[in-house]
Amino acid sequence: MTFDARSRRPGRGPAWTQVLRTPLSYDTWRAYGYLWFVLLLGPFALAYVLFTVVFTGVAAVTVVGLFIAGGLVAGGRWWGATYRRLGEDLLDTQVAAPPPRPRRSGFWPRLGAALGDMAGWRALLFMLAVLPVSLVGFVLSTGCLVLGAGAVTYWAWFWSLPPDLAMDSSWHNPAGLALVAVCGLALLVLWPVIQSAPVAVLRLLTSALLGPTAASLRVAELERSRAGTVEDADARLRRIERDLHDGTQARLVAVGMQLGEAREQLASGATDAVGELLEVAHASTKDALAELRELARGIHPPALDSGLAVALETLAARAPLPVTADVAPDVEARGRLAPAVESIVYFSIAELVTNAAKHARAESVHVRVATVTDSGGDTLHISVRDDGAGGATVVPPDGSGLRSGLRGLADRVGSVDGTFELSSPLGGPTVVTMTLPAVRAAAGSRPRTGERA
Repeated sequence: MTFDARSRRPGRGPAWTQVLRTPLSYDTWRAYGYLWFVLLLGPFALAYVLFTVVFTGVAAVTVVGLFIAGGLVAGGRWWGATYRRLGEDLLDTQVAAPPPRPRRSGFWPRLGAALGDMAGWRALLFMLAVLPVSLVGFVLSTGCLVLGAGAVTYWAWFWSLPPDLAMDSSWHNPAGLALVAVCGLALLVLWPVIQSAPVAVLRLLTSALLGPTAASLRVAELERSRAGTVEDADARLRRIERDLHDGTQARLVAVGMQLGEAREQLASGATDAVGELLEVAHASTKDALAELRELARGIHPPALDSGLAVALETLAARAPLPVTADVAPDVEARGRLAPAVESIVYFSIAELVTNAAKHARAESVHVRVATVTDSGGDTLHISVRDDGAGGATVVPPDGSGLRSGLRGLADRVGSVDGTFELSSPLGGPTVVTMTLPAVRAAAGSRPRTGERA
């Protein structure tokens, strides 16, 4: 029998040889070992569950006792980690750990978080359900294995059995012993199939009760997106502060000095240099106003007051490379989008265009914005495609790399329950697809075009 060194499974061959090899396969025996381990842990796990439930009920009359009960509930996480590790090592079942228990400040919030730890309670429920399933699976699997192996080898040791334990003597002939051996071989071939049913139930319980729930994953994703959005907002405020300090403020200080010098010149009667000083001050004032307008545009583009389509057309006209902005009529046909959604769409597209020109060395960018209506409502679909060099990546938020602009975009989109997908093979093209809920602005909540908000 040959094995694949990477997977340690029997090599491929005809179907009938695969069936005969299955009882000898590494995976079959690992699953059988899993049943052994789970059954051995079962009584201890059951005792822990019963003690936790009984102690929590008894300790409900005290406060200190409830903290101990909360510690017992949290201990269910340790049991869950043990069972997940067994499933990973013996069943190749990869189940992610649930999010950590949130930290609370204050006496009662901490007590509530300890007793209300759903991951711990779900692990306790798993420990309660796993014992009968593993017991039934172990009995079926071991019974099938022992009966099959005994029948296959019955011809070699039947003579040693007492007459009241051996089969009828009519079976003790070559034909009868051969039939018993064939039946035993059939049992051995069916053994992995019979064993797979309880193992599949244990896999299902592990995934359903020991992993994170969809709600907890969503909460963790929203918390991570919110943290990233806060970091981006803080970085943007710092950048605005730096630009004001290093640019506009310095220009206005220079204007004040120039006007002061002009006043001194006028007071001393030397009017020759006053005109030149006023001209320089006037030019510096215009530059400062231009910088202020640019900063204001970075905070809220005035073009957004006229709608997303107009704002994207303005962005395309001001871009450093050819940009085609295609906004479907249905995007604003039923009313303007909410200001938060419009801002996210605009600034995300603006940053992607900047990245395409600065990093990807693209020659053109195509932007497509449309809405899709389904049973869940309207969804805004944004596609940004450039013909650059490709190779862009979204750095994962697990500390394995530095934070990137694309990671910030993904967090910004995720903060409003949107999705962010990136396809950027080496050589291009790079395609970024974003979806956001098409939340509409309330009637009368927006200023009219040209009106101050």
